[in-house]
Amino acid sequence: MTAVPCGVRAPALALSVAALAVAVGALSLLVGPAPLSPGEVAAAVLGDADPIVSDIVWQIRAPRAALALLIGAMLGLSGAALQGLLRNPLADPAVIGTSSSASLGAVIALYFGVAAAAPLALPLMAVAGALVGLLALLPLARRGEGPSTLILAGVAMSALAGAGVSLALNLAPNPFAVSEIAFWLLGSLSDRSVRHVLLAAPLIAAGAALILLQARALDGLALGEDAARSLGFDLDRVGTAIAAGVAIGVGAAVAVAGSIGFVGLVAPYLARPFTDQRPSQCLLPSASTGALLLGLADVAVRLVPTASELRLGVVTALIGAPVFIVLLLRPRAEEPSR
Repeated sequence: MTAVPCGVRAPALALSVAALAVAVGALSLLVGPAPLSPGEVAAAVLGDADPIVSDIVWQIRAPRAALALLIGAMLGLSGAALQGLLRNPLADPAVIGTSSSASLGAVIALYFGVAAAAPLALPLMAVAGALVGLLALLPLARRGEGPSTLILAGVAMSALAGAGVSLALNLAPNPFAVSEIAFWLLGSLSDRSVRHVLLAAPLIAAGAALILLQARALDGLALGEDAARSLGFDLDRVGTAIAAGVAIGVGAAVAVAGSIGFVGLVAPYLARPFTDQRPSQCLLPSASTGALLLGLADVAVRLVPTASELRLGVVTALIGAPVFIVLLLRPRAEEPSR
Protein backbone atom coordinates (compact mmCIF):
# COMPACT_ATOMS: atom_id res chain seq x y z
CA MET A 1 0.00 0.00 0.00
CA THR A 2 1.43 3.37 -0.97
CA ALA A 3 1.91 5.84 1.84
CA VAL A 4 0.38 9.27 1.41
CA PRO A 5 2.26 12.55 1.80
CA CYS A 6 2.28 13.48 5.47
CA GLY A 7 1.85 17.24 5.14
CA VAL A 8 -1.52 17.02 3.44
CA ARG A 9 -3.18 13.70 4.12
CA ALA A 10 -2.37 12.66 7.70
CA PRO A 11 -4.28 15.56 9.36
CA ALA A 12 -7.11 15.11 6.87
CA LEU A 13 -7.18 11.39 7.66
CA ALA A 14 -7.38 12.10 11.40
CA LEU A 15 -10.22 14.57 10.90
CA SER A 16 -12.13 12.25 8.56
CA VAL A 17 -11.95 9.29 10.93
CA ALA A 18 -12.78 11.57 13.87
CA ALA A 19 -15.90 12.70 12.01
CA LEU A 20 -16.92 9.06 11.55
CA ALA A 21 -16.32 8.44 15.27
CA VAL A 22 -18.53 11.41 16.18
CA ALA A 23 -21.22 10.07 13.84
CA VAL A 24 -21.03 6.71 15.61
CA GLY A 25 -21.32 8.55 18.94
CA ALA A 26 -24.43 10.30 17.68
CA LEU A 27 -25.83 6.97 16.50
CA SER A 28 -25.27 5.50 19.95
CA LEU A 29 -27.75 8.02 21.36
CA LEU A 30 -30.49 6.09 19.54
CA VAL A 31 -29.52 2.66 20.89
CA GLY A 32 -30.41 1.20 24.26
CA PRO A 33 -33.07 -0.64 26.28
CA ALA A 34 -35.49 2.18 25.42
CA PRO A 35 -35.01 2.84 21.68
CA LEU A 36 -35.37 6.47 20.66
CA SER A 37 -36.13 7.89 17.25
CA PRO A 38 -33.85 10.44 15.58
CA GLY A 39 -36.59 13.03 16.09
CA GLU A 40 -36.74 12.38 19.83
CA VAL A 41 -32.97 12.62 20.16
CA ALA A 42 -32.89 15.83 18.12
CA ALA A 43 -35.63 17.29 20.32
CA ALA A 44 -33.67 16.35 23.44
CA VAL A 45 -30.54 18.02 22.05
CA LEU A 46 -32.53 21.17 21.27
CA GLY A 47 -34.19 21.11 24.70
CA ASP A 48 -37.73 20.50 23.42
CA ALA A 49 -38.15 16.84 24.38
CA ASP A 50 -40.08 15.13 27.13
CA PRO A 51 -38.11 15.32 30.44
CA ILE A 52 -37.71 11.52 30.54
CA VAL A 53 -36.30 11.45 27.01
CA SER A 54 -33.98 14.35 27.85
CA ASP A 55 -32.71 12.53 30.92
CA ILE A 56 -32.06 9.36 28.88
CA VAL A 57 -30.10 11.32 26.28
CA TRP A 58 -28.15 13.71 28.48
CA GLN A 59 -27.70 11.76 31.70
CA ILE A 60 -27.21 8.22 30.38
CA ARG A 61 -26.34 7.96 26.70
CA ALA A 62 -24.40 11.15 26.01
CA PRO A 63 -21.86 10.55 28.82
CA ARG A 64 -21.47 6.96 27.66
CA ALA A 65 -20.87 8.04 24.05
CA ALA A 66 -18.41 10.72 25.13
CA LEU A 67 -16.46 8.27 27.27
CA ALA A 68 -16.30 5.71 24.46
CA LEU A 69 -14.76 8.29 22.11
CA LEU A 70 -12.39 9.74 24.72
CA ILE A 71 -11.17 6.38 26.00
CA GLY A 72 -10.83 4.90 22.51
CA ALA A 73 -8.82 7.93 21.39
CA MET A 74 -6.52 7.69 24.41
CA LEU A 75 -5.92 3.97 23.89
CA GLY A 76 -5.19 4.44 20.18
CA LEU A 77 -2.87 7.38 20.82
CA SER A 78 -1.04 5.52 23.59
CA GLY A 79 -0.54 2.46 21.41
CA ALA A 80 0.92 4.52 18.57
CA ALA A 81 3.22 6.44 20.94
CA LEU A 82 4.53 3.29 22.63
CA GLN A 83 5.07 1.56 19.30
CA GLY A 84 7.13 4.56 18.19
CA LEU A 85 9.02 4.82 21.48
CA LEU A 86 9.84 1.12 21.70
CA ARG A 87 10.11 0.65 17.92
CA ASN A 88 7.97 -2.42 18.36
CA PRO A 89 4.66 -2.78 16.47
CA LEU A 90 3.35 -5.11 19.19
CA ALA A 91 3.56 -2.50 21.95
CA ASP A 92 0.41 -1.20 23.63
CA PRO A 93 -0.50 0.36 27.01
CA ALA A 94 -0.35 -3.02 28.72
CA VAL A 95 3.32 -3.39 27.79
CA ILE A 96 4.46 -0.97 30.53
CA GLY A 97 2.02 -2.29 33.11
CA THR A 98 -0.24 0.77 33.09
CA SER A 99 -3.52 -1.10 32.56
CA SER A 100 -2.64 -3.74 35.16
CA SER A 101 -1.56 -1.17 37.76
CA ALA A 102 -4.72 0.87 37.24
CA SER A 103 -6.82 -2.29 37.49
CA LEU A 104 -5.12 -3.20 40.76
CA GLY A 105 -5.91 0.21 42.23
CA ALA A 106 -9.56 -0.19 41.29
CA VAL A 107 -9.70 -3.75 42.64
CA ILE A 108 -8.34 -2.54 45.98
CA ALA A 109 -11.19 -0.02 46.13
CA LEU A 110 -13.70 -2.78 45.41
CA TYR A 111 -12.13 -5.31 47.78
CA PHE A 112 -12.10 -3.04 50.82
CA GLY A 113 -15.55 -1.61 50.13
CA VAL A 114 -14.25 1.91 49.55
CA ALA A 115 -16.00 2.08 46.18
CA ALA A 116 -19.40 1.40 47.78
CA ALA A 117 -18.85 4.09 50.42
CA ALA A 118 -17.60 6.74 47.97
CA PRO A 119 -18.39 6.20 44.26
CA LEU A 120 -15.50 8.39 43.10
CA ALA A 121 -13.02 6.33 45.12
CA LEU A 122 -12.84 3.61 42.45
CA PRO A 123 -11.74 5.85 39.54
CA LEU A 124 -9.44 7.88 41.78
CA MET A 125 -7.71 4.78 43.11
CA ALA A 126 -7.37 3.41 39.57
CA VAL A 127 -5.57 6.57 38.48
CA ALA A 128 -3.45 6.40 41.64
CA GLY A 129 -2.57 2.78 40.84
CA ALA A 130 -1.41 3.75 37.35
CA LEU A 131 0.75 6.56 38.74
CA VAL A 132 2.25 4.34 41.46
CA GLY A 133 3.05 1.75 38.80
CA LEU A 134 4.75 4.47 36.75
CA LEU A 135 6.81 5.70 39.70
CA ALA A 136 7.97 2.15 40.35
CA LEU A 137 8.67 1.53 36.67
CA LEU A 138 10.85 4.51 35.81
CA PRO A 139 13.74 3.77 38.23
CA LEU A 140 13.85 0.21 36.91
CA ALA A 141 13.92 1.44 33.32
CA ARG A 142 16.68 3.98 33.99
CA ARG A 143 18.99 1.26 35.32
CA GLY A 144 19.23 -0.31 31.86
CA GLU A 145 19.74 0.93 28.34
CA GLY A 146 17.30 1.23 25.50
CA PRO A 147 13.59 0.49 25.17
CA SER A 148 14.02 -3.22 25.88
CA THR A 149 14.60 -2.39 29.54
CA LEU A 150 11.32 -0.47 29.68
CA ILE A 151 9.53 -3.47 28.15
CA LEU A 152 11.03 -5.89 30.66
CA ALA A 153 10.26 -3.57 33.57
CA GLY A 154 6.69 -3.22 32.27
CA VAL A 155 6.30 -6.99 32.08
CA ALA A 156 7.47 -7.24 35.69
CA MET A 157 5.01 -4.55 36.79
CA SER A 158 2.16 -6.26 34.89
CA ALA A 159 2.97 -9.57 36.56
CA LEU A 160 3.09 -7.97 40.00
CA ALA A 161 -0.19 -6.10 39.51
CA GLY A 162 -1.82 -9.23 38.06
CA ALA A 163 -0.71 -11.17 41.12
CA GLY A 164 -2.32 -8.52 43.32
CA VAL A 165 -5.60 -8.80 41.44
CA SER A 166 -5.49 -12.61 41.66
CA LEU A 167 -4.80 -12.37 45.40
CA ALA A 168 -7.83 -10.12 45.86
CA LEU A 169 -10.01 -12.59 43.96
CA ASN A 170 -8.61 -15.49 45.99
CA LEU A 171 -9.19 -13.78 49.34
CA ALA A 172 -12.54 -12.18 48.49
CA PRO A 173 -14.88 -12.66 51.47
CA ASN A 174 -17.88 -13.85 49.45
CA PRO A 175 -18.95 -14.83 45.91
CA PHE A 176 -20.61 -11.47 45.40
CA ALA A 177 -17.28 -9.68 45.90
CA VAL A 178 -15.60 -12.04 43.43
CA SER A 179 -18.35 -11.41 40.89
CA GLU A 180 -18.15 -7.64 41.32
CA ILE A 181 -14.39 -7.58 40.80
CA ALA A 182 -14.46 -10.02 37.88
CA PHE A 183 -17.22 -8.16 36.03
CA TRP A 184 -15.50 -4.82 36.53
CA LEU A 185 -12.28 -6.20 35.08
CA LEU A 186 -14.14 -7.21 31.91
CA GLY A 187 -14.73 -3.54 31.07
CA SER A 188 -17.99 -1.67 30.54
CA LEU A 189 -19.41 1.81 29.99
CA SER A 190 -22.89 1.10 31.30
CA ASP A 191 -24.21 3.25 34.15
CA ARG A 192 -21.61 5.94 33.57
CA SER A 193 -22.58 9.56 34.23
CA VAL A 194 -21.42 13.10 33.61
CA ARG A 195 -19.22 12.98 36.70
CA HIS A 196 -17.23 10.15 35.13
CA VAL A 197 -16.71 12.28 32.03
CA LEU A 198 -15.61 15.23 34.18
CA LEU A 199 -13.16 12.99 36.01
CA ALA A 200 -11.67 11.23 32.99
CA ALA A 201 -11.59 14.04 30.40
CA PRO A 202 -9.02 16.34 32.08
CA LEU A 203 -6.67 13.44 32.84
CA ILE A 204 -6.99 12.04 29.32
CA ALA A 205 -6.32 15.52 27.88
CA ALA A 206 -3.24 15.91 30.10
CA GLY A 207 -1.91 12.48 29.13
CA ALA A 208 -2.51 13.13 25.43
CA ALA A 209 -0.74 16.48 25.64
CA LEU A 210 2.35 14.91 27.21
CA ILE A 211 2.47 12.35 24.40
CA LEU A 212 1.88 14.78 21.53
CA LEU A 213 4.64 17.09 22.75
CA GLN A 214 7.10 14.26 22.03
CA ALA A 215 6.00 13.73 18.42
CA ARG A 216 9.23 15.06 16.87
CA ALA A 217 11.33 13.00 19.25
CA LEU A 218 9.53 9.85 18.09
CA ASP A 219 10.54 10.67 14.52
CA GLY A 220 14.14 11.02 15.68
CA LEU A 221 13.96 7.66 17.48
CA ALA A 222 12.81 6.03 14.25
CA LEU A 223 16.32 6.72 12.94
CA GLY A 224 17.91 4.99 15.94
CA GLU A 225 18.92 6.09 19.43
CA ASP A 226 22.30 7.47 18.39
CA ALA A 227 20.72 9.52 15.62
CA ALA A 228 18.06 10.81 18.01
CA ARG A 229 20.69 11.90 20.52
CA SER A 230 22.68 13.60 17.78
CA LEU A 231 19.55 15.58 16.91
CA GLY A 232 19.47 16.88 20.47
CA PHE A 233 16.74 14.73 22.01
CA ASP A 234 17.09 13.67 25.64
CA LEU A 235 15.85 10.09 25.39
CA ASP A 236 15.42 9.67 29.14
CA ARG A 237 13.17 12.72 29.24
CA VAL A 238 11.28 11.58 26.15
CA GLY A 239 10.65 8.12 27.59
CA THR A 240 9.59 9.56 30.94
CA ALA A 241 7.17 12.02 29.33
CA ILE A 242 5.54 9.38 27.12
CA ALA A 243 5.31 6.86 29.96
CA ALA A 244 3.78 9.53 32.20
CA GLY A 245 1.28 10.50 29.50
CA VAL A 246 0.27 6.89 28.97
CA ALA A 247 -0.01 6.26 32.71
CA ILE A 248 -2.18 9.31 33.34
CA GLY A 249 -4.42 8.94 30.29
CA VAL A 250 -4.82 5.16 30.30
CA GLY A 251 -5.13 5.18 34.08
CA ALA A 252 -8.11 7.51 33.74
CA ALA A 253 -9.56 5.32 30.99
CA VAL A 254 -9.28 2.14 33.05
CA ALA A 255 -10.65 4.04 36.04
CA VAL A 256 -14.03 4.62 34.44
CA ALA A 257 -14.30 1.72 31.98
CA GLY A 258 -12.32 -1.19 33.40
CA SER A 259 -9.78 -3.13 31.38
CA ILE A 260 -10.25 -2.84 27.60
CA GLY A 261 -7.77 -4.62 25.38
CA PHE A 262 -6.62 -4.60 21.75
CA VAL A 263 -7.76 -1.07 20.87
CA GLY A 264 -4.30 0.37 21.53
CA LEU A 265 -2.75 -2.48 19.56
CA VAL A 266 -5.01 -2.57 16.50
CA ALA A 267 -5.75 1.15 15.97
CA PRO A 268 -2.17 2.08 14.95
CA TYR A 269 -2.04 -0.90 12.58
CA LEU A 270 -5.19 0.28 10.84
CA ALA A 271 -4.08 3.92 10.65
CA ARG A 272 -0.38 3.61 9.84
CA PRO A 273 -0.64 2.39 6.19
CA PHE A 274 -2.51 5.59 5.31
CA THR A 275 0.27 7.84 6.60
CA ASP A 276 3.89 8.28 5.53
CA GLN A 277 4.90 5.76 8.26
CA ARG A 278 6.57 8.37 10.48
CA PRO A 279 5.57 7.86 14.15
CA SER A 280 4.52 11.49 14.57
CA GLN A 281 2.13 11.21 11.63
CA CYS A 282 0.48 8.12 13.09
CA LEU A 283 -0.46 9.63 16.46
CA LEU A 284 -3.63 11.58 15.64
CA PRO A 285 -4.95 9.11 13.04
CA SER A 286 -4.48 6.32 15.60
CA ALA A 287 -6.37 8.34 18.21
CA SER A 288 -9.27 8.88 15.78
CA THR A 289 -9.25 5.21 14.79
CA GLY A 290 -9.28 4.13 18.44
CA ALA A 291 -12.26 6.39 19.12
CA LEU A 292 -14.10 4.91 16.13
CA LEU A 293 -13.33 1.32 17.13
CA LEU A 294 -14.47 1.72 20.73
CA GLY A 295 -17.53 3.71 19.67
CA LEU A 296 -18.55 0.89 17.33
CA ALA A 297 -17.87 -1.73 20.02
CA ASP A 298 -20.02 0.15 22.52
CA VAL A 299 -22.89 0.26 20.03
CA ALA A 300 -22.41 -3.46 19.34
CA VAL A 301 -22.75 -4.49 22.99
CA ARG A 302 -26.17 -2.84 23.08
CA LEU A 303 -27.38 -4.38 19.82
CA VAL A 304 -26.50 -8.01 20.60
CA PRO A 305 -29.64 -9.67 22.05
CA THR A 306 -28.47 -11.15 25.35
CA ALA A 307 -30.07 -11.49 28.78
CA SER A 308 -27.49 -9.05 30.18
CA GLU A 309 -25.40 -6.56 28.26
CA LEU A 310 -22.11 -7.91 26.95
CA ARG A 311 -18.99 -6.47 28.55
CA LEU A 312 -17.07 -4.04 26.38
CA GLY A 313 -13.70 -5.67 27.02
CA VAL A 314 -15.08 -9.00 25.83
CA VAL A 315 -16.29 -7.49 22.55
CA THR A 316 -13.03 -5.66 21.85
CA ALA A 317 -11.11 -8.89 22.45
CA LEU A 318 -13.45 -10.95 20.23
CA ILE A 319 -13.12 -8.42 17.41
CA GLY A 320 -9.59 -7.21 18.02
CA ALA A 321 -7.82 -10.55 18.28
CA PRO A 322 -8.87 -11.87 14.81
CA VAL A 323 -8.23 -8.47 13.21
CA PHE A 324 -4.78 -8.37 14.77
CA ILE A 325 -4.00 -11.87 13.49
CA VAL A 326 -5.05 -10.85 9.98
CA LEU A 327 -2.83 -7.77 10.21
CA LEU A 328 0.11 -9.89 11.32
CA LEU A 329 -0.39 -12.19 8.31
CA ARG A 330 -0.25 -9.34 5.79
CA PRO A 331 2.75 -9.31 3.42
CA ARG A 332 5.87 -7.86 5.04
CA ALA A 333 5.92 -5.07 2.46
CA GLU A 334 2.81 -3.65 4.07
CA GLU A 335 4.15 -3.77 7.63
CA PRO A 336 5.21 -0.52 9.25
CA SER A 337 8.85 0.31 9.05
CA ARG A 338 10.79 -0.10 12.27
